[in-house]
Amino acid sequence: MQVIDWDLAVTTGTRLVRPGPQVSREEARQAVTELRALSREAEGHVREFTKIHTETAPQAATIVDRPGWIKANVEGFRVVLEPLTQRVGAGANPPPAIVTAVGSRITGVEVGAVLAFLASRVLGQYELFLPPDPTGREPAGRLTLVAPNIVHAEREMNVDPHDFRLWVCLHEETHRVQFTGVPWLREYIRSQMTEFLLASDLDLGTLLERLRSAADTVADVVRGGEGNLIDAIQTPAQKEILDRLTAVMTLVEGHGDYVMDAVGPSVVPSVADIRAKFAHRREGGSRLDRTVRRLLGIEVKMKQYAEGSAFVRAVVEQAGMDGFNRVWTSPETLPTTSEITDPSAWVRRVTGSNALPA
Repeated sequence: MQVIDWDLAVTTGTRLVRPGPQVSREEARQAVTELRALSREAEGHVREFTKIHTETAPQAATIVDRPGWIKANVEGFRVVLEPLTQRVGAGANPPPAIVTAVGSRITGVEVGAVLAFLASRVLGQYELFLPPDPTGREPAGRLTLVAPNIVHAEREMNVDPHDFRLWVCLHEETHRVQFTGVPWLREYIRSQMTEFLLASDLDLGTLLERLRSAADTVADVVRGGEGNLIDAIQTPAQKEILDRLTAVMTLVEGHGDYVMDAVGPSVVPSVADIRAKFAHRREGGSRLDRTVRRLLGIEVKMKQYAEGSAFVRAVVEQAGMDGFNRVWTSPETLPTTSEITDPSAWVRRVTGSNALPA
């Protein structure tokens, strides 16, 4: 049973996505070559700084354009949503075929439209969930950089291209080191996501109620409210799971931001200029752009970068890098949402010592 028409999602996304910046064939080739080389260089800097040991051999990043990013993310979505799809298909009262067919096409168009919006903004990502390879083995993950968006950003901000590309690679390579150096982390996130999906209320009445709530949220955000669609459609059980997911993703994203800025001064001469301009760029955009970002929860993600980075910085100042790395020991040593805003509480709980004054 197909809940989302994935082929239609790809077709819609690639049709709606805006074209990238105008570059010559040689400029495009040079950007791809440099990004691959810098991703390898960045991984060495990240491993040395974070002290996270990983036995995975360094690999160059996969470089894609905007349609390529859309296709890759649809593949990831299919893997993540498979448990929910199986549950719907195996239900005692599956929806009629016509409802499924029409509904899958509607959601396919919606997913494609969202991906088209994001595809012109994402600089890179570490893809955690990939389809099995021809042997049936599930890949560990893949680092992807979106070359047109990186080129567009460096031009828009008027920053040094080499420095900016290395700076971006430092952040994304931190994620690769996290997930290859901490073996249980990927499966923990997958289990929480699966639990979140399976906690959905799938009866028709509840779905209609949540759709009405989502519609109210859209109207509120357009008027300047602070809601988002994720909050509008989740169940009470999902809120608890989402708190755990939010805490771990705030840690992961904040750690990436902390590392890119901490390593930056030694290898990225213009890092201060880049960070200042990049922070301003994150806050900018048209009113429509800001509205869509709020609806999709992207503003929440921006908040995660800041809160997570502040948490990591405070813990490293108080307990050192070795003390901070105890966060990767097990799911029990991950910070809670309250500890993210109170790093000293995490230090006391996990290291068993009082926090030193920063």
